[in-house]
Amino acid sequence: MSKLDELYRWYPVYTHPRSEKKTAESLVKRGIQVYLPLQKTLKQWSDRKKWVEEPLFKSYLFVCISNKEYDQVIQTYGVVRFIYFSRQIASIPEKQIQMLQNYLSGQADPEITFDLLEKGQKVKIISGKLKGYEAELISWKQQQRVVLRLDALGQSLILNISAADVIPVFD
Repeated sequence: MSKLDELYRWYPVYTHPRSEKKTAESLVKRGIQVYLPLQKTLKQWSDRKKWVEEPLFKSYLFVCISNKEYDQVIQTYGVVRFIYFSRQIASIPEKQIQMLQNYLSGQADPEITFDLLEKGQKVKIISGKLKGYEAELISWKQQQRVVLRLDALGQSLILNISAADVIPVFD
């Protein structure tokens, strides 16, 4: 067995629509480490409102496996496929998984404007739960936000972060 087979990494997995939670449960029962980022959303029905936890990324979850567990994951009911990038299974850096976990564990996020930063500029977060992470700034009219990209999924996470908590990154 090679050292590559024993190396554990995070991989994005595409699931059947609306089956992320059940698929995650099935993977955990098989002994696979799973991370399913959830966000609380207020849902309204005709007779009531209720807070529910929904997946942050529809039809995606993350597994931390070595090469030898690949078959075990792909054979789990609800798993459609791994996500590929340049003909290889895309992996997510541990730091990005930790960033998601840290961000989603927070309660409040203030709406603050950035005065000295420009649209498209890279910034580094220097304090708070996301300290050390880099992001790209995007803006709309009077409202600015920091965007952290998860390239392997082709999706972005929009965050509200105080201007005092970021500095520009110059290449």
